[in-house]
Amino acid sequence: MKIHRLLITLVLSIDASAQWLDYRGPGLPLLPDGKSNLSAPPPKTPDGKPDLSGVWQPPTSYVVNIAKDLKPGEVSFTHWGESVYKHRQETQGKDDPQAYCVFSGVPREDVVPYPFKILETRGEVAILYEAIHSYRQIFLDGHQLRKDPNPTWMGYSVGRWDGDTLVVDTTGFNDQGWIDNGGHPNTEALHVTERFQRRDFGHMDLRVTIDDPKAYTKPWTVALELTLMPEGELIEYVCSENEKDLQHLVGK
Repeated sequence: MKIHRLLITLVLSIDASAQWLDYRGPGLPLLPDGKSNLSAPPPKTPDGKPDLSGVWQPPTSYVVNIAKDLKPGEVSFTHWGESVYKHRQETQGKDDPQAYCVFSGVPREDVVPYPFKILETRGEVAILYEAIHSYRQIFLDGHQLRKDPNPTWMGYSVGRWDGDTLVVDTTGFNDQGWIDNGGHPNTEALHVTERFQRRDFGHMDLRVTIDDPKAYTKPWTVALELTLMPEGELIEYVCSENEKDLQHLVGK
């Protein structure tokens, strides 16, 4: 297997993740057979906006290549970006920071096959990721993106509502992140824009735009679908316990 055996192995071991099958939260719409009605209208917050709260499962098919559905040329590397991506492919992901239990960053956390929980409070949205127990704070209270931030793995996020869509801008990344398991690179110039739109009770559309002029010659956008886990809850994640695969990822 060419791409990152460690994380592909983890993908195959998550079927029971986040389950809390003997509990149903209040307000859960049900079908006549007692199953959750994921096609019911989305819940609303007191101010009339869609309530994004809940445990959400990202799509698993984008974890190796977040750009897999894009046409040739839509992702256009700079010379530096292409050389880094090629190196990561040839070495089978052995330098992947996530393999060493370091945060995945954004937008990678949107596609790794572990659920995340969205919590809404007044003026802020928090996202708790099961993978490596990372988190984000998205400020909706007038915070501005930092002009000279201390670079971080997860970046700094501010949000705003555009109708029923939550638009999140994130900058302030370090240059060590991977955008997916396949090794699409980013630099400190990365600007990620996410558009969260809960179209019904159990489904949320997420459009992610990658703008990093040092790694790519132009911005590019991917469309993802998140699925609600109505009886789900996050569970403990231990990254390095009994890890035996990394030493075998040698590549060229």
